[in-house]
Amino acid sequence: MKKAFLSLFLAFVFNMNAQITTSPSPVLADQPATITFNKAGTPLAAYNGIIYAYVGVTVNGTQWQNIKGSPIWGNNIQPQMTQTAPGANTYTLSITPDLFTYFGVSPANSITQICIIFRSADATLQTSDAFIPVGAFQYNLSSPLLNSSSIINSGANQLITASNTNGVATYNLLANGVTINTATTSNYSFTDTNITVNKNYELRVTQGNTTFTARFSVIINPGTNSAAMPAGLVDGINYNPTDPTRATLVLNAPFKSFVYVAGSFNNWQPTSGFAMRRDSAPGSTRFFLELTGLTPGQIYAYQYWVCDVVNLPVGSPAIVKTADPFSTLVLSPFDDPEIQTLGVFPNLPAYSTIAPGQEREVTVLQTGPNNLFSYNWSSATTNFVKPKKKDLVFYEVLIRDFDATRTYQDLINRIDYFKNLKINAIKLMPVMEFEGNMSWGYNTVFHMALDKRYGPPVKLKEFVDLCHQNGIAVILDIALNHVFGRSPLERMWMLDSDNDGWANGTGPRTTTENPYVNQVALHSYNVGSDLNHFRETGPGGNLTNTYAIRTIQYWINEFKIDGYRWDLTKGFTNQCTSMDEGCTNGYRTDRVAKMKWYADNQWAADPLSLVIFEHLGTGGSAQEEVEWASYNRVGNQGGIMQWRKMTDPYANLLKGNATNLAAVTDPSDRMIGYAESHDEERVVYKALNEAGQTVGNLDKVLQRLPAMGSVLFMVPGPKMIWHFGALGWDDSLFLCSNGTVQFNDGCKLDTKPQPQWAENWLQNPARANVYNQWARQIDLRIREDVFENGQFAWNFSQVGRPRLDVWTSTSPTPSLSYVFVLTNFSDSTYNVPGGFPFTGNWVNLMDNTTLNVTNQNQNVSIEPGGYRIFGNQQSALDIVNNEFRSLALYPNPTSGSFTINGLVSKVDVYSVTGQLVKSFDSISTENYQFDVNDLNRGVYLVKIVDANNNTKTTKLIKE
Repeated sequence: MKKAFLSLFLAFVFNMNAQITTSPSPVLADQPATITFNKAGTPLAAYNGIIYAYVGVTVNGTQWQNIKGSPIWGNNIQPQMTQTAPGANTYTLSITPDLFTYFGVSPANSITQICIIFRSADATLQTSDAFIPVGAFQYNLSSPLLNSSSIINSGANQLITASNTNGVATYNLLANGVTINTATTSNYSFTDTNITVNKNYELRVTQGNTTFTARFSVIINPGTNSAAMPAGLVDGINYNPTDPTRATLVLNAPFKSFVYVAGSFNNWQPTSGFAMRRDSAPGSTRFFLELTGLTPGQIYAYQYWVCDVVNLPVGSPAIVKTADPFSTLVLSPFDDPEIQTLGVFPNLPAYSTIAPGQEREVTVLQTGPNNLFSYNWSSATTNFVKPKKKDLVFYEVLIRDFDATRTYQDLINRIDYFKNLKINAIKLMPVMEFEGNMSWGYNTVFHMALDKRYGPPVKLKEFVDLCHQNGIAVILDIALNHVFGRSPLERMWMLDSDNDGWANGTGPRTTTENPYVNQVALHSYNVGSDLNHFRETGPGGNLTNTYAIRTIQYWINEFKIDGYRWDLTKGFTNQCTSMDEGCTNGYRTDRVAKMKWYADNQWAADPLSLVIFEHLGTGGSAQEEVEWASYNRVGNQGGIMQWRKMTDPYANLLKGNATNLAAVTDPSDRMIGYAESHDEERVVYKALNEAGQTVGNLDKVLQRLPAMGSVLFMVPGPKMIWHFGALGWDDSLFLCSNGTVQFNDGCKLDTKPQPQWAENWLQNPARANVYNQWARQIDLRIREDVFENGQFAWNFSQVGRPRLDVWTSTSPTPSLSYVFVLTNFSDSTYNVPGGFPFTGNWVNLMDNTTLNVTNQNQNVSIEPGGYRIFGNQQSALDIVNNEFRSLALYPNPTSGSFTINGLVSKVDVYSVTGQLVKSFDSISTENYQFDVNDLNRGVYLVKIVDANNNTKTTKLIKE
């Protein structure tokens, strides 16, 4: 089977003849059936766990349709086989009440086979594909091939021949829905002559109560059809700015001969008028077609029929049907039925209704009023000021596993969870259209289309807007390194040696003509099909660059997102091989230049957009990180941030083992340090199951997590939390859907439960304590200047008791300018000389209590698993407008500017949600005019700072 639409990781396939029997035999589509599997002699012979059936049917001649449970490989929500007796080799699967109902196939269609694979729970053991015949008789279409599309010249003939296994049957041949020939015979033969239009054929073979339908088509070669393409058009849909009844489609298709557009606007039977024109400009490889007579607001769907009749590579299909590579919304026959059933995308057009009888994805087109995308952004988004890079605290979210319905609405409903944690950025794992409905999203196929499983586009916009209203930036994870099998970037130039409509499962998946995809990966970490970002010459130019730039600018412009985390940036090179990890981890000149160029194009859409690379460099590739961090950096402008993995050091800290945390940050302020991410085992699970003081003791681990936070969040530089780490998530990242744990990525991608909501962890004292203390630490980290501009130093001399010092001054000041953290990851009380930089009153910044220090080495006692954060002054978080109350702001309300009656050094203006919207520095005169003409009407908070760093906050009304 071509697992072109399965999960990111594919199981190893064994070749064998599965031992299968059925009752009844043969199986009939309108009756129940029982399948019996004997595992003896198969790869599952010694396996004693649950056996799952990956099972679908052959519908109208197309295998592996209507897969039961889920089309995603290995997610363990497919049917379980029933063992006939304890220890028996035989297992059964009951199909009731009949095949049509069980698989959700309309009785108007033909089921001719049950397609089945038996596999282990972890998907590492499996049988080969088996196909069980269905029906009292079988038919054979000998000419043309079943489900084939043939290219012919106008006026040519088409021979149709067929037979069956049970004697005389009735044959009814239809073309474009109209009967053109009938016969009652054992062996059928008919020639359709003088064909001048594209035809979709159906040959219906009936015997008794059973009817099978064979489908095939012919496409007329329209010949030369060129014209000058209008200026200003881009690849994909070009909506007419003045006439909503028109839209122009553009497809760049080097080496292709002609292209038809089939859609709901021509009943999926394109005439010669829907043959795209080839741009007549010298060297152009673009095709274009203007659609007219469209109804504004109506949702249409379309697909390209991409044809090649000149120098067709061996193994490459002459006709490929595919959606638009630049789709912003696609409909899928594989994924949409489940989405419709779940109701997570209201008013989603049904694929079977808008694209009846079609296969694979189709692109949605809607002119005029567009309710799927239209959203009125609030001023919080239009005026949003991104957090400074060094102040960022990210929260990484996999929407699939965040809450029960797995939608954007879940995130919207839980906004207080994020807001109260005090984070200022959320990073969503990929939301672009991926294969299947249950995925991490890295198996992307349409990079500009929103995956529908999480909800409609307006819901993502609502979530982004709500985040901005609460001072939270939104970052998207984007995987532009590769594509998967449904992608037009692969499909249009695919190799399909067995003519099943999918790219080859082994060996090269695409021809050397493909302008987007490398035939073989040119780095050592590849998944899917490796995109070629370096095809600087050849027909059409560098199409991947065009595709990538359009993608990154689209989400910024359309969804107002604040930046990207670029997945697997080590793969952006063409200088290595798939087996040469040393090359991939070396300094690659092409990669350095290309990623700078992509960052430039991201900043072209939004100069303050956050650019983050998942590089995890070593050796030469680490030097690339250093170079990127300083690229185009002027103050807080420019500069590329990098992922900084610290899972093992922080897990060792929790366990009370020796560790070094220094690498969690970097002098560049561009390394996003984290203890956990989606790719590493949970630190709590490691602490519970690996050698150390905390094995099997969840209470002790939860007690220590706040202390871990103190030496994570208090360190200058951006940081990240993986979802529910703030509640002490203790299940393994490799937890399987059946409750077992399988390492080596076995169940890493499985859906996870949500005990944090089902068990109300926020009301669990131990877990809530982690959440609340982390929230306080994050708030301090973001709000206090000392963490933004301070120097810092570590002390790891005492195992399990690291110390962190952060300061902007080493002598007493009237503001918070020195903070140090003491920790105790041990089972005994830690009595330690405080090492106070100077004597006087020091404040415990977690509870606001004061300690009178008369000796710099005054003793501090820290309980087991505890910590202290001391500051030389109280945090501004706890100071309530009690400084220099005589200062006043006027006029208030104001329509354009205001004045403060006194000498001040700095004034910051914040939105009511806490976002800094305007700042005035180095104010040297009294009665200074603070210009706020550019601010929208509303209520603001003005923070006033005098020469002694005294602060006062007051309200301002802008009329």
